[in-house]
Amino acid sequence: MSFDGIFTHLMIQELNQQLKGGRISKVHQPYSNELVLVIRSQGKNHKLLLSAHPSYARIQLTNMSYQNPDTPPNFVMILRKHLDGAILEEIKQVENDRIIHFTFTHRNELGDLENLVLIVELMGRHSTILLLNQATNKILDTIKHIGSSQNTYRALLPGATYVAPPEAKGLNPFHLSDVQAFSQLSSLQEINPKTIQQLFQGFGRDTATELATRLQANPNEKLRVWQQFMAQLKTLEPTLIQTKQKEYFTPFLFESLITQEDTTVTTFTNLSSLLDGFYHDKAERDRVKQQGSLLIKKITNEIKRNEGKLEKREATLLAAENAEDLRQRGELLTTFLHQIPRGVASVELENYYEENAPITIVLDPALSPNQNAQKYFQKYQKLRNAVKLVGEQIEETKQEIAYLQSVLTQLELAGPMDLELIKEELIEEGYVKSSFVKQKRQTKKSQPAKFIASDGTEILVGRNNLQNDQLTLKTAKKTEYWLHAKDIPGSHVIIRSTDPSEQTILEAAELAAFYSKYRHSAQVPVDLVQVKHIRKPNGAKPGYVIYENQKTYYMTPVEENIEKLRQ
Repeated sequence: MSFDGIFTHLMIQELNQQLKGGRISKVHQPYSNELVLVIRSQGKNHKLLLSAHPSYARIQLTNMSYQNPDTPPNFVMILRKHLDGAILEEIKQVENDRIIHFTFTHRNELGDLENLVLIVELMGRHSTILLLNQATNKILDTIKHIGSSQNTYRALLPGATYVAPPEAKGLNPFHLSDVQAFSQLSSLQEINPKTIQQLFQGFGRDTATELATRLQANPNEKLRVWQQFMAQLKTLEPTLIQTKQKEYFTPFLFESLITQEDTTVTTFTNLSSLLDGFYHDKAERDRVKQQGSLLIKKITNEIKRNEGKLEKREATLLAAENAEDLRQRGELLTTFLHQIPRGVASVELENYYEENAPITIVLDPALSPNQNAQKYFQKYQKLRNAVKLVGEQIEETKQEIAYLQSVLTQLELAGPMDLELIKEELIEEGYVKSSFVKQKRQTKKSQPAKFIASDGTEILVGRNNLQNDQLTLKTAKKTEYWLHAKDIPGSHVIIRSTDPSEQTILEAAELAAFYSKYRHSAQVPVDLVQVKHIRKPNGAKPGYVIYENQKTYYMTPVEENIEKLRQ
């Protein structure tokens, strides 16, 4: 389901139970449209995520990690000024709409108590977050500045008077008595998701479909169906439903969503952990796409440039294969020098290399016959000298393309916190100028991903090329085992065992297949070799190694299997 008014209502109940009366200890804005408030309540810290993301707008408690920018945005500085140490008095929903008011009390610079309201409006691409002085109804600041030229209905700017969004149409389902609910349902000419949405506030498409399906199945028991539906909203069982086409999160099992085969249902202890499970990969991929878009574009252009260079060098090599033909023409011209008239554009001679078959040789009329012969010898010598050099250049270019493709693969798998290491790597390799990336404060280096095999053996997976080198060449013991997708960009995988079981090897091989460019393919070849058989050529790019004595496995990676191994 979407984060509709119904889900908003239930989430606010959950947040009030855990946060009401808590004190704000930290305020962060890790991304342009998201806030994280650290609230101390009931003896522990809670991370409250407020997102105005155009696709993933929501409020929830989260356990996800975030990396904050070096320079805090202006909005978060305003929030810190006014909300540092503030007490959360109330979390309230406007009717059954996706508008939430977080009311705080805080002492101002004069020491007087004042009420501040942090308003979160979850409205798709129009989602926003703003801080309001409750007494004056003036906006102190907003995460998105929207002037009257952009929105004639209201301006969302510091100092402007706050104007609420238009009121939601329909009836608030949580304010209806059974009699009123029965009367309204009975008045419907037709029961379908659209009529449910028109009648009641806050019903997203999935929620409306679930209620309509139940009513259609029991047309003579509308009140009982309504009562059961509302009762389930009080006894929640947060559920993640995965079908082939889509994923859904619901406060309890929606029967209308499990009509397809191969549907997986997972339950969670609360709504916030459900949202972490649902949004984690989606939001991570989106953030990487946003933050890494310049890097992706840069690398893609570098790959295209190198592919063009490779094409030209291979053409030069192909031309070099004709060098012997040039030498023969020079020899023929030298042999029959006295037969060649001066100033002609071509001459036909007997080719004694081909049983005296006639051959036409192109000449430069401005040169003497001897000079034409020497010109052919010069071209021959130049191409001969080029063969070795071009061969080396072709190999270097192929390695460079493979390296860049491995970086693109890592960006597809990276989280936002991994991007900095990839940026640093590209700066070191000279693909990105240091001015392209802001200088970052010294941060703790990210570590390889850790997985645990079925028998308890630790398996490490590099998440970028610098980690791959560190993992394989320094961390791993010579007697441990290394895996990598065969001739495919991907991560280095190390089994921390000198004698791993066959099951552990298969699990590590599946990890190597999954963390490769072909992770969505079947029968991905994966090489296994002991670390002592691996070496890195001098001057090779990060992550590039050569090896021998390998054994190859063919794996079809399944994400569910990978998650079971994750530590």
